[in-house]
Amino acid sequence: MTARLPASALTAAHERDLVRAAASLENPNFAARLADYAGKPLNRVLDLMPGAASKRLNSVVEKAILRCLAIAVDSLEDEKALPAKWVASAMAGVSGAIGGAFGLVALPVELPFTTTLMLRAIADIARHEGEDLTQLPTRLACLEVFALGTRRAKNRTDVGYYAARAMLSRLTDQASSLLIERGIAGASAPAVNGLVVEVTSRFGLVVSDRVAASAIPILGAVGGATVNALFTDHFQRIAAAHFTIRRLERIYGPTAIQDRYSKIIAGASRLET
Repeated sequence: MTARLPASALTAAHERDLVRAAASLENPNFAARLADYAGKPLNRVLDLMPGAASKRLNSVVEKAILRCLAIAVDSLEDEKALPAKWVASAMAGVSGAIGGAFGLVALPVELPFTTTLMLRAIADIARHEGEDLTQLPTRLACLEVFALGTRRAKNRTDVGYYAARAMLSRLTDQASSLLIERGIAGASAPAVNGLVVEVTSRFGLVVSDRVAASAIPILGAVGGATVNALFTDHFQRIAAAHFTIRRLERIYGPTAIQDRYSKIIAGASRLET
């Protein structure tokens, strides 16, 4: 086993990497990014998603996550199958334009396609950060990115990156051995279902923002294609931060990086007050 360096030995480059990752992971508000782009205060409008539409949306999101789970269990290691980040964003933009033209009717087809593109782009980012995509836990860590991309909690306690990751890791650990043994046929088992439900509930918050934003008149100039491109870029930024931290943990150890991360967050909070 390779000896790990103490956190005090963090190079300047690694410190910068960690600061950038912390900024992305502690402020992953997609609605705020949309508002910055459009120059409009959207948060209140985005919260007006009708209950019926939200229920239908949750079903579509769950199917999209299940499809991504099936791909993750099967394999994500084929280099030829993984698109470059800009390709994924461009293709998601095209699908967003189609979705924008047909609205919610197209969502059951468009969202699984978009999430599949994103999953493969996320896997490419993971591999670039030194992850082994032949291992199922690594592929499930790619799926976790969809749950790490929001912090605008509804009816639940808002938590930071490490708290969310700890909970997801417990669910992933429980699901991993079962999926290795049974393949995707084990997706209906309670241990796997718990992971799917958690990812779906978190991912669905960002999807609802994206769907609502596409339908808001003041965003007409932005269009479905641009909203989808922003949506895809959002999760690629989260993936880059998540796998950067995992890379640093392999060098310095999880405890050392978490401690340094906490100090960075605490320092940023003091600057804001």
